[in-house]
Amino acid sequence: QVQFVESGGGSVQAGGSLRLSCVVSGHTSSRYCMAWFRQAPGKERVGIAAIDSDGKTMVADSVKGRFTISKDNAKSTSYLQMNNLKPEDTAMYFCAADICSTVRLYEYDYWGQGTQVTVSS
Repeated sequence: QVQFVESGGGSVQAGGSLRLSCVVSGHTSSRYCMAWFRQAPGKERVGIAAIDSDGKTMVADSVKGRFTISKDNAKSTSYLQMNNLKPEDTAMYFCAADICSTVRLYEYDYWGQGTQVTVSS
């Protein structure tokens, strides 16, 4: 059973930074992608960033230049560094993982519970 431990969410003022962490366990493949999605109230969940086992990344245009995804394969941990946060970044952030051959921001089968990020102006 794939399990997640997400941490790092919280409340910050605009322009501030947060780093989200996601530890995944119970996966059986060494080749898997990890990704971060977010869902604001009343809106659909959207992909923000993803990384594969080789370190290849994909970042949504909406956060490019501000958010960085990284991964520690030895620790099965993904990090989302979020800088210059804006009020529109306020959302529930979800970690996801799945077996993959190349990095992608869609079709993830395994999800964490989410961590709230709130950015005030």
